[in-house]
Amino acid sequence: MPGGFADLVEKLSPAVVNISTTQKVKSAQAMPFGSPFHNLPDTPEFEPFREFFDRFGQQQGQPQEREVFSLGSGFVIDAKGFVITNNHVIDAAEDITVTFPDNSKYKATIVGRDKKTDLALLKIDAKKPLPFVTMGDSDTARVGDWVIAIGNPFGLGGSVTQGIISARQRSINAGPFDDFLQTDAPINRGNSGGPLFNTKGEVIGINSAIFSPSGGSVGIGFAIPTALAKPIIEQLKEFGRTHRGWLGVKIQVVSEEVADSVGLERPMGALVLDVTPGSPADKVGIKAGDVITQFDGKEVAEMRFLPRLVAEAKIGKTIGLTYWRNNASKTVQLTIGEMEEAADGSDKAADKPAPEKGKSGKGEAIAGMQVAPLTATMRQELRLNAEAQGLAVLDVENGAEAARRGIRPGDVITEVGGKPIASFKELTAAFDAARKAGRKFALVKILRKGEEAFVTLPVAEGR
Repeated sequence: MPGGFADLVEKLSPAVVNISTTQKVKSAQAMPFGSPFHNLPDTPEFEPFREFFDRFGQQQGQPQEREVFSLGSGFVIDAKGFVITNNHVIDAAEDITVTFPDNSKYKATIVGRDKKTDLALLKIDAKKPLPFVTMGDSDTARVGDWVIAIGNPFGLGGSVTQGIISARQRSINAGPFDDFLQTDAPINRGNSGGPLFNTKGEVIGINSAIFSPSGGSVGIGFAIPTALAKPIIEQLKEFGRTHRGWLGVKIQVVSEEVADSVGLERPMGALVLDVTPGSPADKVGIKAGDVITQFDGKEVAEMRFLPRLVAEAKIGKTIGLTYWRNNASKTVQLTIGEMEEAADGSDKAADKPAPEKGKSGKGEAIAGMQVAPLTATMRQELRLNAEAQGLAVLDVENGAEAARRGIRPGDVITEVGGKPIASFKELTAAFDAARKAGRKFALVKILRKGEEAFVTLPVAEGR
C-alpha cells in the first residue's frame, strides 16, 4: 500500500474548484382563506369579506420569486480557464461562481453542455494562467487500482478521499451512454463534477452519482470515464455542442429467450426494434428483428455498447456493420450519419386507449391471451391508420405467460418470427414453425400507444 497521497494532493488540489449556482424560481404561495371570496355576491353585507380578501388574500396568492442555490465541484483543464463539471450541477443556473482553494472567485459562463452524458464545460476569465490538471486514459485503469477523489462534499470545501476502482463499464440507467467507473472512494452530495485521479495524478473520471439509501456515501460511487468524456469536451470546446454519429435504429436488449427465438447461440448484440426511413441503416437494408453483432470491427457484446460506438464514430465514415438474420450473419458497408438533437418530449407518443374487454368480440385464445384481427372499430379505438394489420389483444389471463411478459389488453401483435401477422391462423402457424425449428420461444412484435417492442412467448404454451 502507498505510504500516503499528501504530495499528490498538494500538487492537484489547486486546480479543483467549488462551483456554486443560483437561479430564480417563482412559486405561488397557498391562500389561507381559499378562493371562494372571488365569487361572493355583489351585495353590501359581503363587502367586508371581499375587502379583507382583496387586502390580504390576493397578496398571499401572488407568485413569489426566490433564489435557489446549489453546490458542486469541478476542475480546471488548461491555464486559459476551461472548467469541467456535471451538467446537473449548473442546469438552469442563472449565475455560476467558481471558487478556488485560495478563495479567489470568478464568474463563469457556459461554453457547452451535454445532457446525455451529464457533462458541462465552463469558462472563466482570470487574467492570469491558472493551475490545471491533465486528463488521463481511463481505458488503462483496472479494477483494484488506487484512486483519489477531490471535491466539495456538502459545501465543506476541498475534501480528499481515497479508494479503489470497484468495477468498470457499470450501467446505472442514467442515460444512453452509461459506462461508469465504480469506486469505493467516499463520494457525497457536492462531489458531483469533481475529478477522480489515478496515482499518476491524471484525471480518469468525473464523479457524477452515488448509490445510497441514506443519502450519504456507502462506498458505491460512479464516475464518467475520461475515455467517454474527452471527445465530448473537445466538441463542446470547439462547437459548443456535440456532433454524434447516427445509425437510425431503435434497439432492444437480446435476452436468452430472444437469442433462442432468432437462433443465436448466446445472448449478444442489439435487437433492432425499428428503423428510421431514409436513415443510414435503412439505406443498407437493416430491418426490425435483425440483431446487430459487430460495429466497425468491434463486437457488440451487449445492447448498451452500441449507442456509444455509434455516437463516437466519425460522421461520414464508412464502416462495416454485421447483423444476424434468418440464422445467418451478414456484413454491409454503411456510412455514418449525424444525430440531430430532438427537443425534450417531442417524440413522446400520444396516449391511446385500450379497447374494452369483450367490446370488439370474444376472439381466439392462445398463450393466455384473447386475440382478434383488427377491425375498423378497433383501429378507431386504438387510433391506428386504416391500413394497419395485426391481431388486437382483447384480454390477458392473470398469471399467464403473456401477462408475465408484459402483454396487455390493447396491444397489437404485428409480427411473429419476423413475419407479418394479420390472422389467428398466421399466428398459430408462426408458433408451429418456431416449434418445428427447435425453438423454445417465438419473437413477437407488439404495438402499444404508437411504440413498438419485442417480447418472447414460449411456443410450447400452445392454445
